[in-house]
Amino acid sequence: MTVGVVFVTHRAKRHLPRCLPPILESPLKPRVVVMNSSSSDGTVELAEEMGAETLVIPRSEFNHGLSREKARRFLKTDIVVMMTPDAYAESSDMLEHLIRPIAEGKAAVSYARQIPHDGAVFFESFPRAFNYPETSEIRSYEDRKRYGVYTIFCSDSCAAYSNRALDEAGGFSHALIGEDTFTAAKLLKRGHKIAYAADAIVKHSHRYSLRQEFQRHFDTGLARKLNENLLKDYAADEKRGRQYVLQMLEILAKKQPLSIPYALLQSGVKYLGYRLGKMSSNAPLWLKKICSGQDFYWKKSS
Repeated sequence: MTVGVVFVTHRAKRHLPRCLPPILESPLKPRVVVMNSSSSDGTVELAEEMGAETLVIPRSEFNHGLSREKARRFLKTDIVVMMTPDAYAESSDMLEHLIRPIAEGKAAVSYARQIPHDGAVFFESFPRAFNYPETSEIRSYEDRKRYGVYTIFCSDSCAAYSNRALDEAGGFSHALIGEDTFTAAKLLKRGHKIAYAADAIVKHSHRYSLRQEFQRHFDTGLARKLNENLLKDYAADEKRGRQYVLQMLEILAKKQPLSIPYALLQSGVKYLGYRLGKMSSNAPLWLKKICSGQDFYWKKSS
């Protein structure tokens, strides 16, 4: 099966020496495309020097869903892998582990295990441990009562898709954020399965400020409200959110009790952003711009 890899980038030159080599050196010999939303930091030039193809789009036209759709149609490979440049594969065989469930016909989408970058603090590493366990699994639409909204959990920081299945489901759609989750929901509703490949490992984590956490969760809440028809068959996000907070506090109580006040503050900021986003589908554009972290998304709406 032919394999293509898309790195979605903007001002990502500093990441290329870490993210590209393990993929370019993969025994699968994938086509590797660095899609760039017109940054001027040398990302495109370095990507070409390193041996990747490039696809440049105007920043004002970038969209998390439709831009990925454009890239996968550009590649036309049997399997397309979506990655972000700050996700560093641990080895050159990561792609083989990632696509195996698709190549073996067990799933239509497969996503990698994410571990924190070196030097990550607790609030960067805990989300990785919570969302990315050590054991692989395959989930289907029928598992929704067991897993709730986690059934369709997926991350395009490193995820592989069957292009044939994407064609059947209409591909990636317009999305403020969360195109991976919405695409997984469409695929599972059509009878496909999603695989979590714990043996496909990438280093990927973020150190967000409280402002960034608010913006990120505002965008998540708004996007989920706009796509609520895809999510109506799954338990509410709040249920998994409660599980997250309780597990986090339990660990902090044992290991870092002095960090509990910040954990509560951070959780409150996240929830406030999420709830405001859920209520803002009909809010004025100026309010969405202020609360959102996706500056490019709103420029074309002005």
